[in-house]
Amino acid sequence: MLNHAPSAARGLASFFLRALGIVAVGAVAIALLNPLRIVEAGHRGVVTTFGKVDPVPLNEGLHVVWPFVQKLHEIDVRVQKSMGTGVAASKDLQAVTAAAALNWRIDPARAAEIFQRIGTPDAVASRIIEPAAHESVKAVTAQFTAEQLITQRLEVTARTREALLERLQPWGVVVESLAAVNFDFSNAFDAAIEAKVTAEQQKLKAERDLERIRVEAEQKVAQAKAEAEALRVQRQEITVELLKLRQIENERLAIEKWDGRLPQYTGGPMPFIGVGAGQDAARGRSVHAALAPRRPEAPGGRGYSPSKRMLASVTWLPPRR
Repeated sequence: MLNHAPSAARGLASFFLRALGIVAVGAVAIALLNPLRIVEAGHRGVVTTFGKVDPVPLNEGLHVVWPFVQKLHEIDVRVQKSMGTGVAASKDLQAVTAAAALNWRIDPARAAEIFQRIGTPDAVASRIIEPAAHESVKAVTAQFTAEQLITQRLEVTARTREALLERLQPWGVVVESLAAVNFDFSNAFDAAIEAKVTAEQQKLKAERDLERIRVEAEQKVAQAKAEAEALRVQRQEITVELLKLRQIENERLAIEKWDGRLPQYTGGPMPFIGVGAGQDAARGRSVHAALAPRRPEAPGGRGYSPSKRMLASVTWLPPRR
């Protein structure tokens, strides 16, 4: 019984080894002979049978591809981005460095054709996209002057996109969008553009100043005309009767302001001060008569006063006309 135990253990181990080998061979066989293949999202599958391309691409999902006979190639049909720069010449023969970014993708229905004619998406970008972009930018740039390339950038971008569509459509490439094309010029041209812009700004400032001066001059002329018209109307309204009325009014105001007191002097002639140029001679004579000297009385007599004697010696003059 002791001799049978080791032989049984060796037989059990051998059985497990054989079973493990069978499983391994089966796994390898399944891996090699498995006909099921998956096409990832955003891709198309191109099947080749002994190197021959199947013209109908496979959509996303699970497909059967026979091992050792057929081979599956996945083509990315999602949007790709290509950026590039190139040197071109403008219509006025200015050297221009153009830079642009292009978003493109492969037409899913033509994935097999593109794979057969060009290859993978990387090959499409290097062999088709870049040369077409350079040629399109050069062709469009030559239609505009250097100044127009700056001021009409949207128009330049639109024409460049149309040129790319025309060049890439035969290859099964779809142009999604073209970013704004940027242009770089020489230092001398940049300095010339800056000088021109400065001159235009100064010109606009001078025109605005001239317009302001013209408006101010027109305002002054209008004001002078208005003042002249006002004076003309006033001259028309001033008459002889109006002047007389104003003169009488001035005399009346002067009389109202007079407090009735006469100037007093100690000896010597005292002129009569007129209170208005319109006083008549009768008024002057009446005042002179009222203040005329009387016959002196004897000293000590009735009505004799030194102050009356002094007043009698005052000479009154009529008012000046």
